[in-house]
Amino acid sequence: MPELLPPISRRALLAGVAATGVLSVLHPFSARAAANQAHLRIMETTDIHVNVLPYDYYADKPNDTMGLARTASIIDAVRKEAVNSLLLDNGDLLQGSPMGDYAAYERGMKEGDVHPMMKGMNLLDYACSTLGNHEFNYGLSFLDKVLAGANFPFVCANLIRGTELGSSPRADKLYLEPYVILDRKIKDGSGAEHPIRIGIIGFVPPQIMVWDAKNLEGNVRTRDIVEAAKAWVPQMKEEGADIVIALSHSGIDIKQGDMMENASFFVAGVEGIDAVFTGHQHLVFPGKKDFQKLAGVDADKGTLQGKPAVMAGFWGSHMGLVDLLLERDGNKWRVVSATSEARPIYERVDNKNKATVGDDQRITEALKADHEATLAYVRRPVGKTSAPLYSYFSLVADDPSVQIVSQAQSWYLKDILKNTKWKDVPLLSAAAPFKAGGRGGADYYTDVPAGDIAIRNVADLYLYPNTVRAVEITGAEVKEWLEMSAGIFKEVEPGKADQPLINTDFPSYNFDVIDGVAYRIDLSKPPKYDAKGNVINAGSSRIVDLMFGGKPIDPAGKFVVATNNYRAGGGGNFPGINESKIIYQAPDTNRDVIVRYIVAEGTINPSADGNWSFAPLPGTSVIFETGQKAKDFIAQVKTLKIEPAGDGEGGFARYRILL
Repeated sequence: MPELLPPISRRALLAGVAATGVLSVLHPFSARAAANQAHLRIMETTDIHVNVLPYDYYADKPNDTMGLARTASIIDAVRKEAVNSLLLDNGDLLQGSPMGDYAAYERGMKEGDVHPMMKGMNLLDYACSTLGNHEFNYGLSFLDKVLAGANFPFVCANLIRGTELGSSPRADKLYLEPYVILDRKIKDGSGAEHPIRIGIIGFVPPQIMVWDAKNLEGNVRTRDIVEAAKAWVPQMKEEGADIVIALSHSGIDIKQGDMMENASFFVAGVEGIDAVFTGHQHLVFPGKKDFQKLAGVDADKGTLQGKPAVMAGFWGSHMGLVDLLLERDGNKWRVVSATSEARPIYERVDNKNKATVGDDQRITEALKADHEATLAYVRRPVGKTSAPLYSYFSLVADDPSVQIVSQAQSWYLKDILKNTKWKDVPLLSAAAPFKAGGRGGADYYTDVPAGDIAIRNVADLYLYPNTVRAVEITGAEVKEWLEMSAGIFKEVEPGKADQPLINTDFPSYNFDVIDGVAYRIDLSKPPKYDAKGNVINAGSSRIVDLMFGGKPIDPAGKFVVATNNYRAGGGGNFPGINESKIIYQAPDTNRDVIVRYIVAEGTINPSADGNWSFAPLPGTSVIFETGQKAKDFIAQVKTLKIEPAGDGEGGFARYRILL
């Protein structure tokens, strides 16, 4: 394994600038490379999600924590710190902001059009990118048109065209080239140029076949990421790649399994791979917060199984850097040392976000028309709401931002099922909060005032272009669905004060609330399922007083549940919920259904009905964190005894719930 040096901090670099009086300072590898050595800096962006500009279209205001235009503004400076450099992207480019929806739904992509994301990236001299799971949200035809507008290649080694697997990964008919080998010139420590062959291979989570089944089923298949890597990397070496870089749109998990979603740790273990660029989880690596204390993972140095790796946050929040010191051995290069860094575009000052970089004007100018068109798109009113829509308490109480999604889904499916054999089967509706703080930060909440409601507000309520599904399940399966959701809460000791409530490893989008039934959650019991759907306490039962129609639910009774394609297809690994339970696949997105519901109603009443609450635990209190503006809505939370409990970290506010 190469020698791994500690990350070079921005503070150390700035100290060097002050000492030398120059605008940038060379990385130690460039400064110290010998005549037979060369420094290669590899830069990564990942999970941009169409956040090309530092503007939050949901909040309709600038945002200093996001935007490729901000990340891009440091590229020139970052390049000047190294003699040789390469810029790569790790996927999830096309969906995730209203600009993406505008490009897909409103403007469309005609032959020859250039997508806003590609407009920005084409200005920055990217060498290569791979596909993320959200590239498929708008269909393969849309994806093909977008990729045609890129002036750099996309690679993916585990996405197969058609439905047939080859006899081996190397026999697969792939949708894209599995890898590229770039023939470049690299300067060594003496200034002499030498040829180098840089191999870049890409991977996408196999779970796209579940998450986007309607777009992909019958058209493509996926293979296991590590299986594909083990097959193709030797071929890259046979073709003369000096070094191999993995673009793994996959997170970091050290528990091995087949068809892993987060396989980057095991990608790093594949012989021949020299560096791994990871993403998908919207976390930061290396760093002090994420991935600490995992065997084989060094979150301080930034290594996976000894290989340099980086995860550069999300929405352009960081630039990922892997610096390789290469040594020439005959006519070949090998890695002898490496460092890794995730460099942020902002910092926290006095509990507020402060930009540390400005905009790249090339990008802001190129995207000016797209920006204005997106603003017009998201500001268009579609109806009114009689009460505010907010998600500050969506993880601890029945919530209006979740309620409106459930109401719209039920309204839509009731009409569709009225002439089917399910017309008399009770209809329930499952929905989860998407913007609930957490990794999105202290401002990441839905907050729509009473009055006009626009498309931007609907996108704020429902972030993803999921499509509506209906599943038929039993009363017993309804209970297990809720038991899985209740895994977001930590076990609470009765009679003890101020215990932490939320398991931060549990995604808020997997905290489903089911409307149409009433129930309470007993926090004194341990969770039955962990965040990945594994049974960890088989005998536990947190869901109590589960009622339908004022009576205990019939475990054998049949129910139809309105949900989305992600959940119905098995997303989140909810017990018993999979494609076999689907009775209806809607052509409409959940967002479109919400818009149509608001238009039909004219004025909506999203007040939460309080169908779920925590079971009482006398003398017990818990603490949770939410946004600072939550204080404006405390009086509206009828099912909780709640009071402020000071400030949390990162701009959050702490609240105490008296159980």
